[in-house]
Amino acid sequence: MSGAEDRARRTLTEAPADLLVDRLAGELLRSYGITEVELLQVDYRLSALLPLTEGEPVEGPGHPAWRCFDHQEPIVAERTGYFPVSMRGDRRGVLRVSPVPGDPAAVGELLGVATALGHELVAVNEGTDVYRAARRSRRLTLAAEMQWELLPGRSRIRASFSLAGQLEPAYAVRGDSFDWSDDGRRLWLSTINGMGEGVQASVLTALATHALRNARRAGLGLADQAALADQAVYALHRGEQHVSALLLELDLAGGVLTVVDAGSPRLVLLRGGEVVEQPLEAQFPLGMFDGTDYREQRFTLRRGDRLFVLSDGVVEATGQNVRYGESALDRFLRRTGPMEPLDAVRSLIGDLRAFVAGDLVDDAVVVCLDWTGPRP
Repeated sequence: MSGAEDRARRTLTEAPADLLVDRLAGELLRSYGITEVELLQVDYRLSALLPLTEGEPVEGPGHPAWRCFDHQEPIVAERTGYFPVSMRGDRRGVLRVSPVPGDPAAVGELLGVATALGHELVAVNEGTDVYRAARRSRRLTLAAEMQWELLPGRSRIRASFSLAGQLEPAYAVRGDSFDWSDDGRRLWLSTINGMGEGVQASVLTALATHALRNARRAGLGLADQAALADQAVYALHRGEQHVSALLLELDLAGGVLTVVDAGSPRLVLLRGGEVVEQPLEAQFPLGMFDGTDYREQRFTLRRGDRLFVLSDGVVEATGQNVRYGESALDRFLRRTGPMEPLDAVRSLIGDLRAFVAGDLVDDAVVVCLDWTGPRP
């Protein structure tokens, strides 16, 4: 690491939470002669890169900033450099600088600085609203605000897996959500849908999410996690309201997938270019009855398998009196094979919007998981 890159990284760690980009801009001017610095954050809908300060959003897919975001590599065009801002696979946006130094070593250093900025954005997120407010193109509904605050991120990459998820309609989602966590040996993934509308649905989903996290962090198995969340929802609503959920636990060494289906979305496997819906044992949604016993199923994944979790809002979306799940879904899933999970999720949501000829009315959640096989 050069002295200039080290100073830029140190500037980020020492900067006040709301002044990361301002302080970084001053250091990049001193060290590299860069006079223009802008952070472009991807919006909640994954459809625009929004500047932190005043400026025009970047929406065109062929723009160098989008090429940088999509391919996660530096792009230099007309003396302007674009560098991916991400944290462990969670893509936050793009750092745009100008004029970019002509030295290839400096370009590599700026890539490291952009990565450090991604880590700092996550670190300061709980202490300021500056970055959250700047990455929305319009106001979120209260229910959507609650849902987005629940999420662990939008994408995640490790040596043995990569995954991504998206909520729609992004600015007005109600009950659909997802959660994940890993400890290097196992990956836990859940998709959750609280019944009802608006804040009522988001409150139900939040309760189930926190109950599942509480059980998971206590070391309980997947069926017991479902049972604890079931009790939490039933104790509050006595069966009048419930939550549909799909709980997954993946053994990262052997690819064994443990599943509990509690009124879940579809689980679809893409293997060798073929789309196969995984048969699941349908069980009661969380909170429907008192003291439900949940049973686990197990499947073994192969290296290179891709899983999609798709909520009813995806499968049952209707365009020209035809359901997406009946006519277009499988064909599109096959086309996602070469894409990274976040690109596959974004493309699927875009295809779904085109199918219904507008924004989605019902909540939809899409999660894509690639198991790339055990790693040392």
